[in-house]
Amino acid sequence: MIYRQTYKSPLGLIIMQSDGIYLTGLWFKDSRDDQKHTQNYSEQSLPIFDETTSWLDTYFTGVALSFTPKYKIDSLTPFSQMVTAIMNEIPFGSTITYNDIAKKIAKTKGITRMSAQAVGGAVGRNPICLIIPCHRVMGSNGNLTGYGGGIKNKIKLLELEGNDISKYKLPKKVKNNE
Repeated sequence: MIYRQTYKSPLGLIIMQSDGIYLTGLWFKDSRDDQKHTQNYSEQSLPIFDETTSWLDTYFTGVALSFTPKYKIDSLTPFSQMVTAIMNEIPFGSTITYNDIAKKIAKTKGITRMSAQAVGGAVGRNPICLIIPCHRVMGSNGNLTGYGGGIKNKIKLLELEGNDISKYKLPKKVKNNE
């Protein structure tokens, strides 16, 4: 059985999903990520949702967290596991590029090069936003790209964490306030 509960964040509604024990999904409602998740679920209050709500309440005050809700991601490839592990190492208020992650993986694997595009694909499949901080991953040369929760939310999350958005290159749609 899949369970869900909705969290009201300063950026809009966030959907929490669980298998009953672990958090298995976290995403912004009506975002591109919304389409990636099953629609067969039951609304129910669970301890993991209480734990995740506490985490989100603290996160949205702009404070780095010292705990992480229990989560589980099924069917991760070894490559996606590596990408997720690196994302989990990105400190609150910091960013990294897809290429930086690709270089770390290449070094770990003992190969000369890894595709930043492949990293982008793995980052884009992250089912647990915020807690696994995919919003902290940037394009090369400071390009602010790629966030299933919406680029405007990515900007607000980075600002919440104390990042100076002026040092990043914004997509044309955001510049034109679309």
